[in-house]
Amino acid sequence: MAFLKFIFHGMSGFLDVLGKVGKGLRSDDDFFDRLSHRYTAIIFIVFALVVSTKQYVGDPITCWTPTHFTDAHEDYTNNYCWIKNTYYTAFDERIPEKWEPHEHIGYYQWVPIVLMVQALMFYIPCIVWRLLNGRTGVDMNTIVKSLSGNESLNPDAREGTIRYLVRHLDRYFDHQRDLSKGCFANCKQLISKHCICLFCGRRYGNYLIALYLIIKVIYLANVIGQLFLLNAFLGTNYHIYGFEVIGDLMNKRSWKESGQFPRVTLCDFEIRFLGGVSNIHRHTVQCVLPINLFNEKIYIFIWFWLVFVSAATVFGFLTWLSMLFQRERRHYIRKYLKLMERIESNCDTKMTHAFIEKYLRQDGVFILKLLGRNTNDVVVAEMIDALWEYFTEQKRNIHPGNGTEIDV
Repeated sequence: MAFLKFIFHGMSGFLDVLGKVGKGLRSDDDFFDRLSHRYTAIIFIVFALVVSTKQYVGDPITCWTPTHFTDAHEDYTNNYCWIKNTYYTAFDERIPEKWEPHEHIGYYQWVPIVLMVQALMFYIPCIVWRLLNGRTGVDMNTIVKSLSGNESLNPDAREGTIRYLVRHLDRYFDHQRDLSKGCFANCKQLISKHCICLFCGRRYGNYLIALYLIIKVIYLANVIGQLFLLNAFLGTNYHIYGFEVIGDLMNKRSWKESGQFPRVTLCDFEIRFLGGVSNIHRHTVQCVLPINLFNEKIYIFIWFWLVFVSAATVFGFLTWLSMLFQRERRHYIRKYLKLMERIESNCDTKMTHAFIEKYLRQDGVFILKLLGRNTNDVVVAEMIDALWEYFTEQKRNIHPGNGTEIDV
């Protein structure tokens, strides 16, 4: 159990360090996304560099050769066995003959490349999100940076920034509403408020939230697929590997050496001497793989980390899924309107309904919530307050003397 505590404390400390490293980078998603495309990608890249250093700077394999072998023979044996792979046989088992089947272990040469590919796979959903999000006209990263930068500490500059962002978002909302005009479009828009899976897009006001949920699903599919990818790569039951380690620790058993990450393996090779085909000598040597000492610890950590990221990604997906429900959207916006004393505690007027469901719509609430995930409640409250003021002013200009009759 002490080892498990060490692992989880280490993860917590590592996240704190990565959080400081990631400060100042793009902020157009939430922590659960950055856990995959930023922190996990960094972890895999670091591990790839560690293994590469051990492979190409140190001695990844050392074979025990016969006494009559010269230094050149030893170098040849080590290089040959590293390139042609080795196979594992337990010490209490008989060494198989040449014609007998034995499974070679060939993954360790590819570990750095596979780790780098995995890092890239964790980053791909982020690339897709930024490419598609950038085409909407709403740059979340710019909005977050504008409201969280040093220039926003000045009250006048902060107020000017908020006014500019409010006009920017208002133009985006207007463009969405222009696309949604028409009788049939209004019917589909009404359905999309309650069932996003039927109709989604800019004209229905739910393009961003639908896109973001799809990206969340891609993140989740990626991290779960990574476990099965490693299982296929290592040729083991890697998706239950961590449970086996936990079982050994809880039963106070030492980690057993197995065929998954063997330190000691066997290697067969043939040497041809001058004098004809019959002068082929077959040798079986015993080799030690120090690199597997690193690989085993790395993949134990990776297993626990992937399980942790999977659970965190599911939790993050569910928190955003709640934004599809009208009740949750109203509760989120009304909370800040009451905080800014724009509405009364138990008030749910036509104006409030129009502001949330017809003006902001699902994408507007999504933008504000994502802003809150990257800043703080004060910033979100000020933005909602400014949007509310801008919205009510527009309605008063459209309907002078009647502030409750809303038709957006």
